[in-house]
Amino acid sequence: MTTKNNRRKFMKTTGAAAASLYVAGTSKARAAAKKETLAINGGPKSVTIRGDTRWPRFGKAECDEVAKLIMSPSYAPIDVFEKAWKDHFKCAYAKAHCNGTSALGACMFALDLPVGSEILVPSYSTWFPLSPARLVGIVPKFVDIDPMTLNIDVEDCKRKLTSKTRAILPVHWWGLPCEMDHVCDFAKEKGLEVVEDASHAHGSVMKGVNIGNWGRMAGFSLQGSKPLPSIEGGIANFKNRLDYERATTFGFYGLPGKFPKDSPYRKYDKTAFGSKLRMHPASAIMARHRLAALDEQNAVINKMVRAINDKITQLPGLDEPTCRKDTQRVYYNSNMLILDKKKAGAERKAIIKALAAEGVSASIFGWKLLHTYPYFQEAKWWHHQPAAPGKLPGCDRANQTTIDLPLFRSDQPELAEQYVKAFEKVWANMDKLG
Repeated sequence: MTTKNNRRKFMKTTGAAAASLYVAGTSKARAAAKKETLAINGGPKSVTIRGDTRWPRFGKAECDEVAKLIMSPSYAPIDVFEKAWKDHFKCAYAKAHCNGTSALGACMFALDLPVGSEILVPSYSTWFPLSPARLVGIVPKFVDIDPMTLNIDVEDCKRKLTSKTRAILPVHWWGLPCEMDHVCDFAKEKGLEVVEDASHAHGSVMKGVNIGNWGRMAGFSLQGSKPLPSIEGGIANFKNRLDYERATTFGFYGLPGKFPKDSPYRKYDKTAFGSKLRMHPASAIMARHRLAALDEQNAVINKMVRAINDKITQLPGLDEPTCRKDTQRVYYNSNMLILDKKKAGAERKAIIKALAAEGVSASIFGWKLLHTYPYFQEAKWWHHQPAAPGKLPGCDRANQTTIDLPLFRSDQPELAEQYVKAFEKVWANMDKLG
């Protein structure tokens, strides 16, 4: 079934004629690769071109604008960036923050849940929204992931649901959107609030809806490694005015006075609620310029990923996280693959060693599960200590099967061809790896 799905995706991406030619020529290519000596055994490397992985990238326009800001300081760039963000992503309200953690923390505060309320979150995730959740008395309820998407497992959410569960936090892992229609249907049925952690997913779309616009609110990180970098920064989306005003009052002491007169948060002008989370205007400038280039940059990265993945996922035991046909994903940090060592015919470590010898930048990907950190295991830090989630087979399988390839940030078709050749060569000689 996996092979059929991969082939179907490949046919759709490159056209039936091209796909048929590739599949027909695969056996000949593998036969030729079988005769080649692996680089690990003294043969020539398959990859001789250096890949363009530089990130983040900033241009002359934003550098010049930042230089002008230094000579004439102003907070005006923040308002300009927020407007550009709302126009680009078609969201009703947005507030820029000093980082993604504070943006997600403001979302936790805006939920206004009773102390001790649980929020469903995958343990295969980041701590950024959960540490702030502690400060407002929200307790993470750790759940499993689907090992073929690396995203939250709604079925496990159903099993972990308790009378205290009030919200769900889907994390769009490595830029692949969660199945938000299923998440939202489940949340609506159970009366849960949905907050998206979209820190990896700038520009991802599902069913024509921008990621970040599915839930009641969403937080994005703009840290330097993210698809939209500003060196350091964050921003949150809100669907309704009161959520926006409450979240903004959490960390922006000078803004409540600008709210409409009927706002229940207007009276907290000048004091707010004790935090100061304003984005640096230099970050706002960089973020606005990178926003203008976001779709083009995502397209270049996606093109390189497809040039490699559409071919190598035809190899036995090699797959990529499942992306639905109604979804356009982006990529954060790396091109992640999933290996079935039994179908491939060798251990993950041996395969990566052979690929590395061929010149492929490949590595084992492993993620320390959140619930295993001392911070989540020590009761003294919590109003209500998070419970141990028990077995998480999806998380365990992901840590046993994932492989990382780099993201190439410019169009390098010859490099893509060499990567494909390296994989085909290793797979053709899998019996030599033991």
